[in-house]
This record gives sequence, structure tokens and C-alpha cells, in this order.
Amino acid sequence: MNICIVCGARPNFIKVAPVIRAIASAKAQGHNIDYRLVYTGSADDPTVEPSIFADLQIAKPDEYLGVTCSNLNELTGQVMSKFEQYLQTHPTDTVIVVDDLASTMATAIVAKKQGVRLAHIAAGTRSFDISMPKEINRLVIDGLSDILFTAGISNNSIANREGAELSKVYMVGNVLIDNLRFFATHRGQPSQASLPIDLPERYFVFTLNRKLLIADRPKLRSLLEAIVAHAGDVPVYAPLHGLAREAVSECLSALGGNHSFHLIDPVPYLAFENMLRRAAGIITDSGNVAEEATFYQVPCITLNSYTEHIETVKVGTNVLVGEDAERLASEVTRMVSGQWKEAGIPDRWDGRSAERIVQILMEHE
Repeated sequence: MNICIVCGARPNFIKVAPVIRAIASAKAQGHNIDYRLVYTGSADDPTVEPSIFADLQIAKPDEYLGVTCSNLNELTGQVMSKFEQYLQTHPTDTVIVVDDLASTMATAIVAKKQGVRLAHIAAGTRSFDISMPKEINRLVIDGLSDILFTAGISNNSIANREGAELSKVYMVGNVLIDNLRFFATHRGQPSQASLPIDLPERYFVFTLNRKLLIADRPKLRSLLEAIVAHAGDVPVYAPLHGLAREAVSECLSALGGNHSFHLIDPVPYLAFENMLRRAAGIITDSGNVAEEATFYQVPCITLNSYTEHIETVKVGTNVLVGEDAERLASEVTRMVSGQWKEAGIPDRWDGRSAERIVQILMEHE
């Protein structure tokens, strides 16, 4: 079985790495299975640091489609055209896509038009806000997929409610967590030496990537003001780059005064995981970071009104505050005091999600 795994951005590599390792393991055991990794971007994409492939213990992509435009409609068209050419020259039995990017939707459409089986990792995630481009992408990708791999029971329920046949939906668990268990088992926890800066014993981590929040300077400034005012003596470290770094820097300058909010350069994948694992708390707008925080059992505040994985809130360490500065201030105060809710690890976050995915794919060959 020839599998094509498609990635459209840096976080996708992190989620497919366990699947790649599981395919390699199945192949080593004599199973007729192989893969090629395709990246829709360019080989010199500055958002994808070269070290990430070594950190994840996977090879670099076999193919780069080289699409780099920022306009989503233009990007979708270019990816469709180039991925069609790829499938016409590379025999493929199954295309695996992950998450909800425009490039993910584009490759999903092409795969089905070419009659290739389509499998979607992280299926059944919804914000229920149709004004969001990613929500449209999710609806299209799930609707086209032959196999839907979900992370939790809530995602299963969404997929089934929207018409997916029960026989197409598999709750395999959170593949993102496979990496964290893999590193703990096979490599030990990343060491302090992997960090580019000396961190104090107690600190918070801040991350930001949502374009709408980055663009809304007054809103962002009010949120940062709440953090600065209520974090007290606990320093906040924000490994940011690009527009996010520019926006936060501008807002902090407007606040003025002395504070313990530190902008630092982005850190490699394993170093970032070490930062999260050792943190006293995390403030983020990233669903992936919130999931990792739950696994590490670190208190987490998410600057969003919803999460694709509600288990991080119902079972895990995550709390949603939306973009409400007063709620954020209240939760930061609780985080500083150490009075956080009791939490656990959601079902099937056991590090075997990728094994289940590969087994299901082989059973349905």
C-alpha cells in the first residue's frame, strides 16, 4: 500500500510524525506498506526549522509543492493544480491529510477527484462558526473523507451527527500526544541544556498565533495588560516571531513601565516542549498547546471562546476565557496562587493513536 501524507504547515509535521514512525515499524515487520511525505510549501520555508525533522525522528519531505502565496483562494488553486500533477506521476492508494488548512482542503478535493482513498486525522473538530475559513475547510474535508480518525468521543459525535457513517469514523485518540510519550519512553525528557535561555524555577509561557487577535491591537493590548498586571513576580516568556512578535512588542511598548513579560526568539520543538513541561502555567490561543498542557498537567488559559478538543476543558487543565480581559485577569490570579482545578488525562491519550491509525489503514486495504 502506497500512502501519501500531506502537510501544509509546521504543526502538521508534528501530528504526522507518529504515523510515519508507525508505518516504518509496520514495514519493518514485513507489511506491504510505505509512504511519501509531501509538503505544500517550499523547502526553504522559514516557519519550518530544519531541526524539527531530527527532533521528530522523521525524514524531510520527499516532495515540496512550493506553494507560498498568502491569499487563501489563490493558495487553494495552486495546491490543487500541483497536487494533481503529483498524483498523476506517483501511484498512491491512500492520501492522509491532517487538520483544517486551505492546503489540506485542496489536497482532499484532488484526492477524491482522482479516485484515491482519503483519510483525515483530527476529524470531527468544529467551532460551529461558519464565518471562519477553517470551519468551511473542516466541513469539506470530513465530507469527502473515506476514513475519519478522531481524537475523542465529542469529535465522533460531531462527525456522526453531520452524516458520516459509523463505519467510517474511528476514535483513535490524540496523535499529538504520541510524540510526547515517545520522547519520554525512547529519549527521556528533553534536558535543561536544550533551552537557549536560563529559565527561573517558576515562570509562565505565552504563545499567540491567531491572525484575528494579532490584528486587533486594542483587544490584544487589553489582554496583555491583564497578564502584566496580575502575573505579579512570575515572569512570562513569549517565544514569538513575525507578526505575532511585532504585535506583542507594540502593545507592550504602549503599556510602558516595568514588567516581567519577556519576548524571546522562537525555540526548537524539543526545547519548546521542555518549556511547556516545566512551566507553572501557560497562556495561549493554540489548541495544540492546550492539549500538550493537559498532558503535562500544567494549568492552561486559552484566549478563545471554543476548543476543538473539549476534553482539555472537561478533563484536562484548560480554561477558556475568550478575549475577555477581566476573566483572563481572574484566571491569571488563580494561576499565580496555584489554586487550579483538578485535572486528568483524557481517554486514549496513551501514545498508541498512530498504531491504531496504521492498523486500520492496513485492515481496509
